Amino acid sequence: MTDFKDHDDRYENALDDVIAKCGGDTRGALMALLAANEYLEAELHHLQVAIETGMVPLPAATVPPHLLN
Repeated sequence: MTDFKDHDDRYENALDDVIAKCGGDTRGALMALLAANEYLEAELHHLQVAIETGMVPLPAATVPPHLLN
């Protein structure tokens, strides 16, 4: 259970930082986190497409065997 507490503290601290950077505005902090999440999801999607189309070659050793055709 200690790992869970450490995980909570990390998120609590990060959330406190975001709220502070938004001047204490909780709604603004949530909007900022949602926007950041949306950006990261789009970046992940672009990377996945690049990998699937061969634009970003990966060494065979790092690709799990079940993904190799």
